[in-house]
Amino acid sequence: MKKIFCLIVLSLSLQFYSQDRITGELFSTRSEIIAENGMVATSHPLATQIGIDILKKGGNAVDAAIAANAAIGLMEPTGNGIGGDLFAIIWIENNKKLYGLNASGRSPKNLKLEYFKNNGFSKIPAYGPLPVSVPGCVDGWFEMHEKFGSLNMKQILKPAINYAENGFPVSELVSYYLGISAKNFGKYPNFNETYLINGFSPKKGQIFKNKDLANTLKIISDKGRSGFYEGKIAKIMSDFIIDQGGFLSYEDLKNHKSDWIEPVSTNYRGYDVWELPPNGQGIAALQILNLLEKFDIKSMGFGSAEYIHHFVEAKKIAFADRAKYYADMDFNDIPVDFLISKEYADKRRDEIKPTRAARSVKAGEIENGDTIYLTVADKDGNMVSLIQSNYRGMGSGMVPPGLGFMLQDRGELFSLDEDHYNVYEPEKRPFHTIIPAFITKDNKPYISFGLMGGAMQPQGHAQIVINLIDFGMNLQEAGDAPRIRHVSNQQPTGGEMFDGGELSLESGFDYKEIRKLMKFGHKVIFSLGSFGGYQAIMYDDELGVYFGASESRKDGSAMGY
Repeated sequence: MKKIFCLIVLSLSLQFYSQDRITGELFSTRSEIIAENGMVATSHPLATQIGIDILKKGGNAVDAAIAANAAIGLMEPTGNGIGGDLFAIIWIENNKKLYGLNASGRSPKNLKLEYFKNNGFSKIPAYGPLPVSVPGCVDGWFEMHEKFGSLNMKQILKPAINYAENGFPVSELVSYYLGISAKNFGKYPNFNETYLINGFSPKKGQIFKNKDLANTLKIISDKGRSGFYEGKIAKIMSDFIIDQGGFLSYEDLKNHKSDWIEPVSTNYRGYDVWELPPNGQGIAALQILNLLEKFDIKSMGFGSAEYIHHFVEAKKIAFADRAKYYADMDFNDIPVDFLISKEYADKRRDEIKPTRAARSVKAGEIENGDTIYLTVADKDGNMVSLIQSNYRGMGSGMVPPGLGFMLQDRGELFSLDEDHYNVYEPEKRPFHTIIPAFITKDNKPYISFGLMGGAMQPQGHAQIVINLIDFGMNLQEAGDAPRIRHVSNQQPTGGEMFDGGELSLESGFDYKEIRKLMKFGHKVIFSLGSFGGYQAIMYDDELGVYFGASESRKDGSAMGY
């Protein structure tokens, strides 16, 4: 045992690098992708290729984003699919404007808070029919397409349909996560028939087909939005969930609509960083950046205990507000402008002590996931930042018969506390973890990016921005750099932080710095696979080219032409 401990300490004391690169940071896995006419970055190489093919056929960034998303729903069902929700930030070059889309679904009309109280629930369960909310993804596709699309939806969905009918080789990480999902969801109806091959979880490289999903996508491509939210498919979904003991009704599906919303931003050292307002958690990234802006992060240096400490303490403050205030804005008066203001950051920045970790952090007083991310840019300068998810694992475990997809379990993220902003109510959107991001410079598009992974997402967004701006990393390095992840019991579903939480550090940080963090009072832990996945596209206005990046933690790729 002593020998093992010594080996662990020794390994932690050495910097880990991916390979001996001639250029760039040693932790970077590869160079950026550079192209002139268009760029696609997704978490699956085949989906990336589909996006490029759509661009080459004359489609625009919106068309390619929808096509790639449809393909990933097939190829990476462990993270997303048409049973989940969608958010997007879209830059339209002709209008010189950013558009935000909230395509998240609402809770069932007939499910009341009293149901959970009367049946002894202390929280909404993670799996089964009760956490199922209306899947918003498909409506999001049609909203984007109706407003900005170029090709017709039959052309856009055809590649995904072809792969669903004829099959594709399962990638390494998807095979791994499907193996875990098979253990979790094998007891639920229709899971094994949909996602296993001859009774076994698909192996890496094994050809996987989903003809049920192909048929569903065909109906959607033929009949449009109504083909999913009305008629046969909607009836199958609602009948199945009600039969399983849930409440999702045909009317819930028929009445669903997405909302176009205004993105919100803060300026960080001359760059405007854009997120979407709640019910998502994007503004937490803006709060973190505001708190850190008046510290000399660059001088602290990447990987230093000082930088990590200040980042984590800023995160604690932002996430205390996240736990209390972030919720559906149709049901709450949430002071977003105040929370992301420089004035509010100035009031709270003194709570960050230079060498002492906070054990407990309260929300400010108001004065007035798993997931996929993709980004696309086209020859005309349009850019799409899109994130889509079924939430925890693959979702609820509820696979409606003959449709080829699983419904999300996003409803788990409601609170059952009647005094909470995020308390469960019928026809309400739950708190959402998935967030797209965008950066502009001098009112011009600069970077479309995202980082998937539950509560890691706003932490990851802020780290990407800091890596780019403070530490001068390129687009690929910013995503490959070792990450920081702080976790605590303080959540939008309830709970408080009394012990300072846990600081999880990825491989690559110097153990001397880790020892300093321990002295500051941080509980440092090590975990695997909890640091998210990143894609990004940057436009260089001076050179007139796109740079693309997709990190090594996922199976994805960036590709341009």
